[in-house]
Amino acid sequence: MSRIGKNPVALPKGVTVSISPANEVTVKGPKGELKKHIDRDIKIEIKDGHVVLTRPTDQIRHRSLHGLYRALIQNMVTGVSHGFSKKLELVGVGYKASNQGQLLDLSLGYSHNFIVELPKEVSVKTETLKGQNPAIYLDSTDNELLGLVASKIRSLRKPEPYQGKGVRYSDEIVRRKAGKTAAK
Repeated sequence: MSRIGKNPVALPKGVTVSISPANEVTVKGPKGELKKHIDRDIKIEIKDGHVVLTRPTDQIRHRSLHGLYRALIQNMVTGVSHGFSKKLELVGVGYKASNQGQLLDLSLGYSHNFIVELPKEVSVKTETLKGQNPAIYLDSTDNELLGLVASKIRSLRKPEPYQGKGVRYSDEIVRRKAGKTAAK
């Protein structure tokens, strides 16, 4: 058995899971509702407040799907009960971030600003404190969508290795390179 796939997913209070005949899992909780279609080979059962996934055979495809769908359902349960958040920092002189609703306005050292429209499932907050880098806070119940949006924002100006400027995750470590040395 898959080490990840065989672990049952515990359901906290206030979270309900329903499974449709078409193998679509719906997870409802205090923070919202998420749906995900599961492959028809993977069997899903709800036992004693836990979601248990089983696979029919030990084929490579079934083993990989077993662990994948267990992790996706765990993320759905965590999302509707606690939610997910990511923090991005803008490192560089003159880099700025501001938002108006779901529109994120980024000034990243180019001749023009980037205006990013975020999906309604992702909430955004920007913060600029004196002496610190501007920060972007993203919150959502859907971990997959949150990672996609954060990655898209980061791709507008990836951190470069010589000066470390760019958009980075708050916990990201940028490996710095030594620049050229002056010739004698």
